[in-house]
Amino acid sequence: MPINRRNFITLSSALAAGSFLQAGANHPQKNCMQIPAEFSPLILATNWGFEGSTDAFCAKAKAAGYDGIEVWWPTSEASQQELFQALEKYQLQVGFLTGGSSSQPEKHVEQFTQMIKGAMLQTRIRPLYINCHSGKDYFTPAQNLPFIQLTQQLSGQTGIPVYHETHRGRMLYSAPITRQYLEQHPDLKLTLDISHWCNVHESLLQDQTETIQLALKRTGHIHARIGHAEGPQVNDPRAPEWKQAVDQHLQWWDTVVQQAIAGGASRMTFLTEFGPADYLPTLPYSRQPVANQWDINVYMMQLIRNRYSAKK
Repeated sequence: MPINRRNFITLSSALAAGSFLQAGANHPQKNCMQIPAEFSPLILATNWGFEGSTDAFCAKAKAAGYDGIEVWWPTSEASQQELFQALEKYQLQVGFLTGGSSSQPEKHVEQFTQMIKGAMLQTRIRPLYINCHSGKDYFTPAQNLPFIQLTQQLSGQTGIPVYHETHRGRMLYSAPITRQYLEQHPDLKLTLDISHWCNVHESLLQDQTETIQLALKRTGHIHARIGHAEGPQVNDPRAPEWKQAVDQHLQWWDTVVQQAIAGGASRMTFLTEFGPADYLPTLPYSRQPVANQWDINVYMMQLIRNRYSAKK
């Protein structure tokens, strides 16, 4: 058959569908650690890429077996009430994302302050934690300092844990830069989305062992996405070609969980955060995603629960 544009799309889609059926037959890895009976992972769903109402998202997350959701703190009162009602209806826990967008440091701090105070000082639902998209990668350390100072003040005031995410474009965009902040601020805690660093450093970070170990020690929350040397998200973690990347991320998460258990923690929070198109690779012309985002995130949820729950 001649390979024209239409045939290319049809053939590519068929091949992709077949590979996903095969990949989907793989079972999540069982845990390889001694997990105390009192310890359990608390796994949250992302609404990133979800098309539908807040109620529909929460219903789907609950039905899939998630413990809660992580969402951006809604700034309008109507959206807040919609979220509160859905969380209560489906008995889901929540972690809030906060951040700013301005390229001007002072304005950015104002945006960030308004959002995080709204999330932390409201009294309707107590979040598990606040996850911060803090500052910008091109802000100076002095310009990024207010984000650390404010979050430590609010966390001390409310008792709600606050974590700063290792995210491209933000304050903690790279491993060596993050190390500097961690060394200067002993109370700084991380949301570990180490997939970003794999992309930034074009590696699985084998040459930055000491820095990575410091970051793992300061991690309070994990974003469970698998990155690789050329991107922050593999196309499908079930595919065998990504085994090395998956195994490396699991080793990092194992270390965090082991440290939490050693410190007496009874839980560790995870967000399954594989993103939609175009974060998820797509086929040319059709822009059809090469895998199903929701199915991948549910697979990751099951993997984490199996790996970090006590054996029955």
